[in-house]
Amino acid sequence: MPAPTSAAPLPLPPLCPGLTAHWQPALEQQLAPGETALAAFRIDLDPHMRYAEGVVILTDRRLLAHLPGASGWQDWPLSPDLQLRHGDHGGIGHLELLDARQRLLHCRFTLDQNLDVLRLLAQFERWQQQASGLPSSATTEDDDTLCPLCKAPLPADAEDCPVCTRELHTPPSTWTLLRLWRFARPYRGALLAGFLLTLASTGATLVPPYLTMPLMDKVLIPFQNGTPIDQGLVLMLLAGILGAALLAWVLGWARTYILALVSERIGCDLRTVTYEHLLNLSLEYFTSKRTGDLMSRIGSESDRICLYLSLNLLDFATDVLMLAMIAAILFSIHPGLALVTLLPLPLIAWMIQRVRERLRTGFEKIDRSWSELSSVLADTIPGIRVVKAFAQEPREIRRFRTANQHYLAINDRLNKTWALFSPTVSLLTELGLVVVWAFGIWQVAHHQITVGVLTAFLAYIGRFYTRLDSMSRIVSATQRAAAAAKRIFDVLDHVSSVPEPAQPVPLPAPRGALSLRDVGFRYGSRGVLRGVSLEIQPGEMIGLVGHSGSGKTTLVNLICRFYDVTQGAILVDGVDIRSIALSEYRRHIGLVLQEPFLFFGTVAENIAYGKPDATREEIIAAARAAHAHEFILRLPHGYDSLVGERGQGLSGGERQRISIARALLINPRFLILDEATSSVDTETEKEIQRALDNLVKGRTTLAIAHRLSTLRKADRLVVMDRGRIVEVGPHDELMARRGAYWRLYQAQLRNVDQEDAISELPRQEIEHVR
Repeated sequence: MPAPTSAAPLPLPPLCPGLTAHWQPALEQQLAPGETALAAFRIDLDPHMRYAEGVVILTDRRLLAHLPGASGWQDWPLSPDLQLRHGDHGGIGHLELLDARQRLLHCRFTLDQNLDVLRLLAQFERWQQQASGLPSSATTEDDDTLCPLCKAPLPADAEDCPVCTRELHTPPSTWTLLRLWRFARPYRGALLAGFLLTLASTGATLVPPYLTMPLMDKVLIPFQNGTPIDQGLVLMLLAGILGAALLAWVLGWARTYILALVSERIGCDLRTVTYEHLLNLSLEYFTSKRTGDLMSRIGSESDRICLYLSLNLLDFATDVLMLAMIAAILFSIHPGLALVTLLPLPLIAWMIQRVRERLRTGFEKIDRSWSELSSVLADTIPGIRVVKAFAQEPREIRRFRTANQHYLAINDRLNKTWALFSPTVSLLTELGLVVVWAFGIWQVAHHQITVGVLTAFLAYIGRFYTRLDSMSRIVSATQRAAAAAKRIFDVLDHVSSVPEPAQPVPLPAPRGALSLRDVGFRYGSRGVLRGVSLEIQPGEMIGLVGHSGSGKTTLVNLICRFYDVTQGAILVDGVDIRSIALSEYRRHIGLVLQEPFLFFGTVAENIAYGKPDATREEIIAAARAAHAHEFILRLPHGYDSLVGERGQGLSGGERQRISIARALLINPRFLILDEATSSVDTETEKEIQRALDNLVKGRTTLAIAHRLSTLRKADRLVVMDRGRIVEVGPHDELMARRGAYWRLYQAQLRNVDQEDAISELPRQEIEHVR
C-alpha cells in the first residue's frame, strides 16, 4: 500500500555517541531517493549481552537494522500489521518487531539508549496513526515547541513530552489535600482554636472601616459646615479604631503561632510516617526508584506541604472569612452598591477554574523534574571518586545542565500561564474599583447615600479586592501543595510485595534447618529460578557456585525474604517463612555482602548496628573474633573513630572485617556470605577468611563465591545454571564427576572466563546431571 504522508522528520539523535560519524555514510547508501530518516537508536548489546555495535533506523518507508556481528543490513517495509514492543528490566532494554505471524527483529540495549528508542517508537506510532487515517497526536507543521531533553515536537498544549515520559502519571487533584486530615486529626483541638481565633481577628479588622462612617458623617462633614467637633465622640471612635487594631494584632499573633505549631507537627508526622512506610517496602520498590526522587518526596515535598498549611492555608481561610464578612457588611449598608462591587467575581472565578487545571499538572511536572535534578546529585556526589578517576567531570556537568535546563523549561511554560493570570485578576479588581467609584459618586450626587457611606464602602472595597487578589494567588500554592501531597501519597499507597503475615508464627530459637521446595521466582515476565529444591541441615555450610546470572544471589534474596517466591515455598524448621514476622525472622540472619556498607559514624556504632544496646565489651569481643581489633586500635580514636560516609576512611578489607564483626555481634542462626572475599587482595583475604571461620561455626551458612578455592570447607556445593540446580555434593565428589563444577574449577585454574567454560557443557549433559 502507498506510504502515508510522512511525519515531520527528526534529526538523528545526538545522544547516540558515534552514530552520525560511524553510520551516516552507510545510511546514505541505503536510503532510496526521496526517503527520509525519522529516528534512530544505537544497539550496544549483542544476543549474548556483550557490548557490540549496531543500529536501528526508522524511515518514512521502512525499518532498517544493522545488527551486531551481521555483515549486512536488514529492512522491513512499513505496514499497518507491524508492531514494535518495547520493555526494560534490570538495566537492559529490548525491542521487538513483529508481524501477524512471527517475530522479525529482537535487539537488546543498555538504558543509555532508551531515550532514543522512545523517540523512534513515537515516530512509528505517528506513522501508524496516519496510515490508519487517525489524526496524529503530535504537531507536524509550524511547531517550534520542542522537548528540551529529546528535542521531539510537543503536541499542542502539551505539558508532558510523550517520548520522555516513561511511566503514566495521574494528574494531582486538589482533593488530595483532604487526605492530610489523617495527620491533622490528632491536633483538631488546636485547629479549632486557630479557626476561632481567625474568625475573631478577621472580625476585629473589619471594625475600623465601619467606624469611618460616623467620623465622616457626624464629625468631619458637619465641621466643614460650621458645626463644632464633638471631642467626646471623636475620642470614642478613635479609641474604638485603636482598640480594634490592637485586638486584631493580639488575636492574629495567637492564631498564627498556634497554627504554625500545628502545621510543623503535621509536617513532622508526615515525614516520619512516609519514611517508616518507605523502609517497610520491599527491595522491589527501591529497584524502580531513584534515591534523589525519594529524598525529594520526603524532604522538599513535605516542607512544601508544611509551608502551605502554616502560611497559605491560613491566608486562604482568612481571605474566605474576610470576603464573606465584607460581603455581608456591604449588603447591610447598601445592597445596590454591593452588587456592583461583586461584578468581577464570576469572571475571576471562571479564570481560576481554567488556570487551575494547568497549574495542577504543571506543578507535578516541576516536582518530577526537580527529582531528576536531585537524582543527578545523589548519583554523582557519592560516586565522586569514580567520576574523577575516569575524568568524567564534563559528562556529569552535561547531565546536570540537561536536567537543569529541563527543569527551567517546565517552569518557563508554567510561568507563561501564571504571568498572564495574576495581572489579569489585578486588572479586573482595579476596574471593579473604578466602577464602584463611578456608581458611588452618582449615588452621592443624587442623595442616595452619604459621603461617609461611600468612604466606608471604598475602605471595605479596598480590603475586599486585596483579599480577592490574594485568593487568586493562593491557587498557585494550593496546586503546588496538591502535587506534593500526591507524590507523598504515591509512596504511602504503595503496598509491599513482601507482606507481613496476618497471624505470625513465633520463631523464638530456630534450629537452623532450611528447606527449599520447588522454588520458582520471576522478575516481571522473566523467569529467574525454576524448580529449585534443596534440604539444608542445621549447622551445615552450603557453597553456591555458578556463572554470573545463574540465580545464586536471587536465591539468597529469597531466603532472606527480600522478595517472596512466586512458586513453591521456603521453610525454616518446617515453618513457611512467609508465616513468620519479618523482623523476628531477619533477627536470626547475619548478612555479609561483597561491598560492605558502613554508615557515617564511629566504628563502634557500625559494629553495634544490629544490636544498638550492645556493651563495649561485646563490641570488642565481636571485633576480636572478626580479626578487626588490631587495626581498629591503630585508628586515631580507636573504636570512637569516625569512618566517614559509606566507610570511605577505611580500606576494603577493613570495611569487610567490620561488617563481619557486625554480623557476629547479633549471633545469627543463619549466615549469608555474598562474595565476602572477592574484592580484596590475597593477604587480606586470608585475614577475612580467618574471621569467617569464626563466624560460620555452628551456624547454617550459605556462601556465594566466584573463587571456588574459598569454598573447600563447605559441607556441600550447589552448582546453579540458568536458574536451576545442576549439581550438589562435596568438592571431591563433584570433581570426580567431571561435570559442571569440574568445568568451572578447571576454567579458574586456566584463568578462563567462567561463562565460556560453562557454555562448553552440552545442554544434554547438564540435564542429565540435574
